[in-house]
Amino acid sequence: MGILAELSMVTLLLAFAITLFAGFVKGAVGFAMPLIMISGLATVMPAEMALAALILPTVLTNVQQALRQGPAAALAAVSKFRVFLVAMIIFLALSAQLVTQLPQSTLFIVIGGPIVAFCLMQLSGWKPVLKPEHRLRDEGLIGAFAGFVGGLSGVWGPPTVAYLTAIETPKTEQMRVQGVIYGAGAIALVMAHMKSGVFNAQTAPLSALMLVPALAGMVVGNWFHDRMPQKTFKRATLMVLTVAGLNLIRKGLMG
Repeated sequence: MGILAELSMVTLLLAFAITLFAGFVKGAVGFAMPLIMISGLATVMPAEMALAALILPTVLTNVQQALRQGPAAALAAVSKFRVFLVAMIIFLALSAQLVTQLPQSTLFIVIGGPIVAFCLMQLSGWKPVLKPEHRLRDEGLIGAFAGFVGGLSGVWGPPTVAYLTAIETPKTEQMRVQGVIYGAGAIALVMAHMKSGVFNAQTAPLSALMLVPALAGMVVGNWFHDRMPQKTFKRATLMVLTVAGLNLIRKGLMG
């Protein structure tokens, strides 16, 4: 059972509740599962353990999202955003090796900072506009940053969503592209953290167990997605994430 035997029933129940909510948000708005999981789980267990727990749910849910319109549409998205994907995967693999070398307090700040920055940017209504002639440069730089943050925290959604928003990607395509980018990153994350030691025979059972609430949450989230204004729900989600990110920064600063 690995580390499952070391966790109390209260901790496991809290982890289930956090992951269920993360799956619900993922199903409703198409992103934020790793954000919520790392923010929430890191408050009830060590940061490295929290990172390991989110790996399998992130892989499976994103592969499902990427293939929602079929393999052909997913492959087209891969081709269109190949520069972003290559840069992200390279930097994710490199930064993942730093996880076990960084103090936990530093890791909390590295995770919490991008979360808060992204959420406040979206809540304020500011949307960056990128020029088409600089697309390859911007795509490579933002992809590299997304990968660097993702390797450390398991979270590469904020810069990805910000980039897709900045280039005014249509809603349906954006959902599909998010699934492709997150799915590719999640698979790379598994491989990177098998090498770093974060994802191993001891932590894998916890990650597998989190598949249950993650998938259940997605089913409920999809149901709500069809019945609730997405703009309203997304705003509420960003407010929750802001609080979670600030809490991680507090833990990092106060130790």
